[in-house]
Amino acid sequence: MSRLDAYLTGLAVNGLISTSCQLDASLHFDLTFAEVEAAILGLGLCPARYQRNRQTIPCAGQLALLRSTVAVIGCGGLGGYVIEELARLGVGRIDAVDPDVFEEHNLNRQLLATLANLGEHKVTAAARRVCDITPAVALVPHRTAFSAENGRELLLGATVVVDALDNIPARFQLAAVCRELGIPLVHGAIAGWYGQVATQHAGQDISPFLCGPGVGAKGVETNLGNPSFTPAVVASLQVAEACKVILSLGDAARGRMLVLNLLEMEFEEISL
Repeated sequence: MSRLDAYLTGLAVNGLISTSCQLDASLHFDLTFAEVEAAILGLGLCPARYQRNRQTIPCAGQLALLRSTVAVIGCGGLGGYVIEELARLGVGRIDAVDPDVFEEHNLNRQLLATLANLGEHKVTAAARRVCDITPAVALVPHRTAFSAENGRELLLGATVVVDALDNIPARFQLAAVCRELGIPLVHGAIAGWYGQVATQHAGQDISPFLCGPGVGAKGVETNLGNPSFTPAVVASLQVAEACKVILSLGDAARGRMLVLNLLEMEFEEISL
């Protein structure tokens, strides 16, 4: 047993190690907080922040999340909630891609938008938020718009990609680059009371199902808007899908799309 392992084992109480002890170990052994977290999980122990995960995600799964990278394309309504939940889940690296700044109309639904950060770049606020949640998760901000030209560079190395975009052409480009790289893509879209979620696995193409006929570049949300609850619901489903993909658990939405009607509380599956 290494000195670090012995040190951590001595700190454990009922299999848990507190954040303060994790910080002490980081300073004592000159390691990053994430490196200490990996050592804790490798011993079958659990950082105290994840104690409510233990019955759902065992230590081995928590370590897999820590070692994974999720690229979140778009940091607005969907993306803000996705980033929040990925950070609290313990995903080790989040690549956040968005060129925009917060505007007043974002305040009704975007988790990261506040009066204090109006005019600030969304990825900057996202990085600060993740840092406030946990030092084990690194959010890498990319203050740029996703495109076919920069897509390979932005997604290379990602374990899974989450689509939190707000325009149809970019979604088609994202799906195409993910297919080319063989990276699973968790798609989500919202408009008013409605939303949809689907996962594109290797060898699949969900592009034909990303929008209906006659829909403009910005989608039907241009007319329907988005209240606060729709992005929260759809983003949570996307994070659940991303988690299952990373951990190879359950039945990720393979070959099907979940369509939500929150007004009538109806959920429909469409075969892809």
